[in-house]
Amino acid sequence: MRKIQIVTDSASDVSYEAEQKYGIRVLCFGLTVDGKAYTERVDFKPVEFYQVMKDAARVPTTAQYTPMQFLDLYEELWQDGCTDVIYIGINGKGSNTFSNSILARDQFYEAHPEAKEQMNIHTVDSRTYSLGYGYAVVEAARKARKGTSVSEILAYLDNWFSCCSVYFTPYTLEYARKSGRISSAAAFVGELMGLKPIITFQDGESKNLEKVRGEKAVVPALVKLGLRTMIPHTEYVVIVGSNPEYARQLAAEMEKALGYPPAMMENAGAAIAINAGPDLVGLVVKNKNPGGRP
Repeated sequence: MRKIQIVTDSASDVSYEAEQKYGIRVLCFGLTVDGKAYTERVDFKPVEFYQVMKDAARVPTTAQYTPMQFLDLYEELWQDGCTDVIYIGINGKGSNTFSNSILARDQFYEAHPEAKEQMNIHTVDSRTYSLGYGYAVVEAARKARKGTSVSEILAYLDNWFSCCSVYFTPYTLEYARKSGRISSAAAFVGELMGLKPIITFQDGESKNLEKVRGEKAVVPALVKLGLRTMIPHTEYVVIVGSNPEYARQLAAEMEKALGYPPAMMENAGAAIAINAGPDLVGLVVKNKNPGGRP
């Protein structure tokens, strides 16, 4: 009998409830806040971290998950009798964490050649962030619990990541400027003119799609973009920031247009909040356009 373990990292923003319910292994990133070390999800829940960010003298940073940490994980899961490990990871272009998972896999098999016949390690680069892969992680775990085969789970993940699009808007541009998501000049002009960018990820790279003027224009613009690009009758997901009212408005407008609610609504964690700021809202859809084009 196959024993499948779904693994992800904390940038997926999988809820604590889903983690426990489906036995998902969540690898928690280290955080540094004003020179002090913490661990995401352990020391701070997302909503708590938003306030930590606002109170911090400097923008907090995250630390990659190291090859040694992955190696320890693989050793543990092998000893636990797992036949298949499916790691669904943070965008490989934005963090060395994914490449570290592959490096550790190779080191593990070098140390335990017999394990090649006993435990398959599958690494999946999400090429995105937050619920762009967190939703797929939960769905993969549900399928594993139902007895779905590894090949079917991997096929589902391949399909999801081939057409998943994340659209999000930071309501303040300070953090996006500091992280390099938008230029200092664009941030200055944007703040001066009340412009808010809609950002997405294509091939693992962030891309500014358009700008809207004023906070009230953000949700309608995200709804319009989502409805225009999503595959009809497919699920969608809403990313929540420090002001949940924005997410409630987005969910309500999408449900009004589509006739069904979001499949998931969860708070953005440290990885996206540090780069875009905690005051944001986002939408995840299955995109009908090749390469996730808007």
